[in-house]
Amino acid sequence: MTRSAVLLLMVAALGCQRAAVPDLLTSGAWIDLSYDYSADTIYWPTAKPFQLQVESAGRTRAGYYYAANNFSTSEHGGTHLDAPVHFAEGGWTTDQIPLERLVGPVVVIDVTPQATVNPDYQITPDVLDAWERVNGSIPGRAIVLFRTGWGSRWPDRVKYLGTAKLGADAVAELHFPGIHSDTARQLAARGTVDAIGIDTASIDYGQSKTFDTHQILFAANIPAFENVAQLDRLPLKGSFAVALPMKIRGGSGGPLRIVAVVPR
Repeated sequence: MTRSAVLLLMVAALGCQRAAVPDLLTSGAWIDLSYDYSADTIYWPTAKPFQLQVESAGRTRAGYYYAANNFSTSEHGGTHLDAPVHFAEGGWTTDQIPLERLVGPVVVIDVTPQATVNPDYQITPDVLDAWERVNGSIPGRAIVLFRTGWGSRWPDRVKYLGTAKLGADAVAELHFPGIHSDTARQLAARGTVDAIGIDTASIDYGQSKTFDTHQILFAANIPAFENVAQLDRLPLKGSFAVALPMKIRGGSGGPLRIVAVVPR
């Protein structure tokens, strides 16, 4: 995507004239909100992990260097997208999500103090109300990112997920914060939120059995970003994100490269 194309998407997402949009693409600082993919990448306990197979990494007979690899991965691991179809039959698949829903002004809602004392903490609607009392209304076309502080635990699997186990038996032992279903209902009812994200393994808390937050948001075609990195480097408002997943036809999600530009 070219710089001018990103700027046009910024203008559209912010709903204002080009002249009123600060050229953050040149004046701002870019922050990578994505973890890299490696053998250390954290996946859901029942998912197949990332694998990299080196096919070539050396000099050819012609004398030039040549590197090429094969890789395999589950859709839902590391920093990744959850497409609405993940929990909503007939919802958008990964390739169907409009680009305009993947770029936009960022709102960061910090619940680190609450999550620090309770690994099973669920983000309730009063947190949204408190944010808006201080910062003003959440803008239209916003990407709402929830910061729990869990990013400081990556890539320690036990600290991040609450268990070192793999497979179905591990799911009952998951402990990490998530978004309460009442908050999901409020965000969906607003009709102005383009996407949401969190710095944990799931938008539902670890002990969820029915994944209500997934169901509610995805029924409204609101995509989600999970395992978002470095949210501690973003201001509560004023930044802009570009979140582009691997374009998997018919996918329920996929690896995500999400970056944000913040004012200097």
